[in-house]
Amino acid sequence: MSLQHGRYTTSVPATVAEGWTLERVTPPSRLFGANGLRTGPDGRIYVAQVSGSTISAIDVDTGVVEIITSKGGDIVAPDDLVFDDAGNLYATEITEGRVSMLAPNGATRVVYGDIPVANPITFHQGRLIAGECQMGGRIMELDRDGGAPRMIATDLPMPNAMDVGPDGKLYFPVMGANEIWRISLDGGAPEVVARDLGVPDSVKFDAQGFIVSTQVASGQVLRIDPRNGDRTVLATIAPGLDNVTFVGERIFVSSISGQVNEILGGGKLRSVVPDGFNWPLGLAMLEDGQLFVADGPYSYFVRPGQDRQVAGMLFTPGCPGYVRGAAASGPGEVTVTTANGQVARWRPAAMESEILSDGYDRLYGVAVGPGGGVVVAEAGGGRVLAIQSGQVEVLASGLDEPMGVGIGADGTVYVSESGAGRVVKAAGGRAETVLDGLGEPQGILVRGGLLYVVDALAKDLVEYDLASGARRAIASGLPVGAPAGVTPKFLGPIGNMSGPMGPFAGITAGADGTLYVSGDAEGSVLAIRVSG
Repeated sequence: MSLQHGRYTTSVPATVAEGWTLERVTPPSRLFGANGLRTGPDGRIYVAQVSGSTISAIDVDTGVVEIITSKGGDIVAPDDLVFDDAGNLYATEITEGRVSMLAPNGATRVVYGDIPVANPITFHQGRLIAGECQMGGRIMELDRDGGAPRMIATDLPMPNAMDVGPDGKLYFPVMGANEIWRISLDGGAPEVVARDLGVPDSVKFDAQGFIVSTQVASGQVLRIDPRNGDRTVLATIAPGLDNVTFVGERIFVSSISGQVNEILGGGKLRSVVPDGFNWPLGLAMLEDGQLFVADGPYSYFVRPGQDRQVAGMLFTPGCPGYVRGAAASGPGEVTVTTANGQVARWRPAAMESEILSDGYDRLYGVAVGPGGGVVVAEAGGGRVLAIQSGQVEVLASGLDEPMGVGIGADGTVYVSESGAGRVVKAAGGRAETVLDGLGEPQGILVRGGLLYVVDALAKDLVEYDLASGARRAIASGLPVGAPAGVTPKFLGPIGNMSGPMGPFAGITAGADGTLYVSGDAEGSVLAIRVSG
């Protein structure tokens, strides 16, 4: 594998069959999103990336990104991080419910493993303090030698990234209350410092003793006087801000979407790392030619040659949640599957959605038939389900990780069985093999008698003629799936905020026959089309 712009790519450049071309509709992303930020002993910014199970270090002057811990390694889904005086890095692993340490020599170990939705962490005068970002969350001082923790506060409504102030008290945002609180490190009753904010999700102190806080819902960065709660807006960026750190007196903020910015005077910004995709996942082409891109916490509209537009994100009204699969279902409308096991119809422009069905285990692909019926793949349950008018029918069960679904012109339902390396027809509770010998088929598309399959293991886009049985790879070496030799760790749920997360290389087609593929390994969308 090779390293490009801070993310792994395939070691072999993508190639296409004769008569085809390939181009990137969006450029590769440099981070897998951007969550916790911390300035390291070397002066670089260290970035925790949940969806990529990665920690990276950024030179803020050159923009060079280096991967410190990678996908498939010992640290899984890091959300926040901090350094101690000896240069050891501590990371909260939000899906694992634990805190781990990375020593300067590369050795890792678990410090504490019973901290559900582990998120905020800080270090002060030899004391390591971590918390749970959930309703009823706790903040505790951890014993770095593995002993029992000491509780500082309990029953908190979603505390997040925290810092110790000049007065020696612990300051932390309380997302569930839309406030910032402080508490003695010895415990006791918390005090409200500031209220009626934009849903704060980080608190750090600048050199002058003022709080700098990101607001995940409003997209503002605030400077707050801890003595009286007075505030000024340093910058307004976009919803989804996550964390803040300082290099000297310079201020840097991260966003879930993957961007890192330096805040300059007068509300101006300097881009250190531009926006990107976490994955991306499912794709859908709308009637007006807009490409809908599901990217987990964010979803986007993309038109080739134009800047992408945010369709919605977790804190946008009407957003159905962490989106995986997508299919066009009407003007300005997509039907989606979410990490919380829901199938929803979403109209982003109207900021409204409705749940069609829920309670499923790891939904991925979705397709909409001519009559409006919806078909979904339930990977965790091994089933393919048809949903219409509130009724659910099991088309096939006992499948090994079904992921992608497609519907032929005659109504036949095709499903990629990722764990079995094949594509099947699903009907009457049974599955019949259509195409086998695949590595890890994910997204599929049926168009004009041809079946297209994204094989995330072989890194191929396979074309299969349903009539003749002819098959060929029309693109190879695609930036999909995990790098060679890497086995990604399963990313479990995040409390009740999101179900398990996982990759899904989706595919869709434009009216002109162009095939669009999610390049989830590098965070891009690819366009593959017949030459001319």
